[in-house]
Amino acid sequence: MSSLDLRGVTVATVLPFHADGAIDWDGYARVLDYCAVPDAIAAVFVNGHAGEGGSLTHAERAEVIVRTRRQIGAKPLLAGIIAHGTAEAMAEARRAEAAGADCVVLFPPAPLGGGAAATPRAPVAYARAVAQAVGVPVSLFQYPLASGFGFSTETLVALAQVPGVIAVKEGSDDMRAYEENLRAIKAVAPHVAILPSNYNWFLAQLAVGGDGLLSGLASLTPLWLADLWRASEAQDLSAMRRAADRLYPVVRAIYAAKPVIDMHTRIKVGLKELGIIKDATPRPPLLPVLPEICADIARIVAESGLKAAAR
Repeated sequence: MSSLDLRGVTVATVLPFHADGAIDWDGYARVLDYCAVPDAIAAVFVNGHAGEGGSLTHAERAEVIVRTRRQIGAKPLLAGIIAHGTAEAMAEARRAEAAGADCVVLFPPAPLGGGAAATPRAPVAYARAVAQAVGVPVSLFQYPLASGFGFSTETLVALAQVPGVIAVKEGSDDMRAYEENLRAIKAVAPHVAILPSNYNWFLAQLAVGGDGLLSGLASLTPLWLADLWRASEAQDLSAMRRAADRLYPVVRAIYAAKPVIDMHTRIKVGLKELGIIKDATPRPPLLPVLPEICADIARIVAESGLKAAAR
C-alpha cells in the first residue's frame, strides 16, 4: 500500500445537477477544469459532502470517480465513504478502489454518534476493517465536535496508528482542539497528514501548522486558497493575512447564513454566477438557496474579483 503526497490544496468538488435531479456531467467537466485541473491544486476529493455523495447511488459514485480520474490525470484522487455500517463501508471502499480512487476517506457512520466517537474502541475497529478491505490508503474525516460525531483527541491518536491511515481531514471547528489534535497525532504518527478544512479557521489553522488544505470552498476559489497555502509554506504571515482578507467576503457569503449545510449549494450559486455551471439546484433533501442569499452571493462574487480570476 503506497502513500500519497497531499501537500497543497485538495479540492472537495461540488457536483452539479439538472433541474430533474440528473447529474450534469458536462457541467461537472467544466467544474473540474476550473478547480481541479490547474497545477496549483494538489489533489481532488469526490463523493463527500460538497459532492452530495450521500444522495448518490453506488453507480453514480463510481462514475464520478471514473470521470474525475479521466479529467485530472495522475493527481491523487480521494473518494468519500459515507456508510451506516462496517460491511457497507467495506463494500463501498472496494467499489471506489475499483473505479480508480487512490485513497478512501472514511466519514463517521451514524452509529458512532451519541458519544461513541469519544473513545477509540469502536472507531478503531471500523477504520481497521475498512483499511484491511482495500489496497489503497485511508484518510479520516473529522467532523465538528459540536456535531456529536467529531472524534476526541484520544480517538484520533488511536485512529492515526491504524495501518493504512495516511491523513486526517481536520474539521473539528475548534482551534484549541485543532492544535491539540495536530500535536498529539504528530507525536505518535508523524507520517499522517493533517489537512485543515474549517473555512472559519484557515488562517489560524495554517499558522499553527498543517500538511495541506482540504476544502469545498476550493471549488469556487481554487487559486486564492492556493495562494494562502503557498504563503503558509513560506511562513509569510503578512502574505497569509492578505490571502485571508481576499477570501473573507466570499467566505462570509457562502458560510454565514443558516443553515450552514447549504454551503455547498451556495458554492454552486457562485459557480453559476461565474458561468461555469447552468443550474445550482441540489438533490433533495437539500433545497435551492433562497433568492435573497443568491443575490448576496452574486453581489459578492461580482465585487470580489473572482470573475477575473476565473477567466
